[in-house]
Amino acid sequence: MEQRKLILNARIITGGKVLPDYCLEITGNTISAIFPCNELKSLEKDVEVFDACGAYLAAGMIDLHIHGMAGFGPELATEQALLQMSLELAKQGVTAFCPTLYCGKPDDMLRIVSSTVGAFGKEKGAHILGYHLEGPFISPQKPGVMKPQDIAPIDLKALEDLYQAARGHIANMTAAPELPNIAELAAFCKERNILLQAGHTNATYEQFLNGAKLGMNHATHLFNAMSSFNHRSPGAAGAVLMHPEISAEIIADGVHVHPDLVAFLRRIKPIENLVLVTDALLPTAQKNPPFYANREEVIFDGGVWKRKEDKVIAGSALTMIQGIKNLVSFGYTLPEAIACASANPARLLGLKRKGLVAEGMDADLIVFDKEFNVIKTFLA
Repeated sequence: MEQRKLILNARIITGGKVLPDYCLEITGNTISAIFPCNELKSLEKDVEVFDACGAYLAAGMIDLHIHGMAGFGPELATEQALLQMSLELAKQGVTAFCPTLYCGKPDDMLRIVSSTVGAFGKEKGAHILGYHLEGPFISPQKPGVMKPQDIAPIDLKALEDLYQAARGHIANMTAAPELPNIAELAAFCKERNILLQAGHTNATYEQFLNGAKLGMNHATHLFNAMSSFNHRSPGAAGAVLMHPEISAEIIADGVHVHPDLVAFLRRIKPIENLVLVTDALLPTAQKNPPFYANREEVIFDGGVWKRKEDKVIAGSALTMIQGIKNLVSFGYTLPEAIACASANPARLLGLKRKGLVAEGMDADLIVFDKEFNVIKTFLA
């Protein structure tokens, strides 16, 4: 007989609404019932009970773009580092994630994948969905903090080697749509169910839309490391802004994208096509220096990680729960912010049982208070 759990007295966020004073039943690893608490007549002896005491209950958060957390991440090239990252994220209410690999030489990326792929299926915390490859097929004109010597033209043989080393566990990949042979890359990814994202790109407006026709309908960290919007040359950013069907990652730390621009996106794009990510670097939430990311020392300055050498922004120090809090402060409703962190990424990756609080869905849940402190994370 499957174990049953009951969450009492919760403010459940589901279907774009907040349902106050509701109860949720879990049978095995699945949500089996949602009902008003006043309909609960009695508690059975074999049911494990958790009292939310009026806190919010929502679908667990899903981070599709994250390099590391609390000193752990794939760049350390060990199974244990990935497993520990999974545990650290679960403490923050993240129930699934895509560990993100930096742009690297084929041998370096192969080494990292081969050394960490054994972690899949062993995680005790957030579910590891698959690797996100942030390169190496990106624009030399828009490297961000990627190392120029690691950027490469499209090479399907090298990618096939990576795919085999990952045992098929590649969930998404960032590439520049203007590169030669982009159609062949798009076909490769479609055949293997890899979400091909447009990012680190210097594409013209027309080149970006050509990529969208090939299936590149999702943008990596919108506005960052991409050709900017101009009234005569709309660029990659303009394509995303003007075409509602193109979805986009948002790093909602208030630094990577101005808060008012994040609010503007809510007004001009369907909310389901906005996806909150952290793009957090390995030292995020790490307590003691020195801090390193992608083999370079970084410092925390102005709310972001910057490369110590030249103070260039290296990445985010955001957590998903802080991102939700920020979205609300920028003008999003709480259900909208939650959707950006759960339902939207789940839909993007085709995770049909995740991302929503509804009967029949996986019981990946987060309980948090009005100050956005995580109280409890339920994993299946």
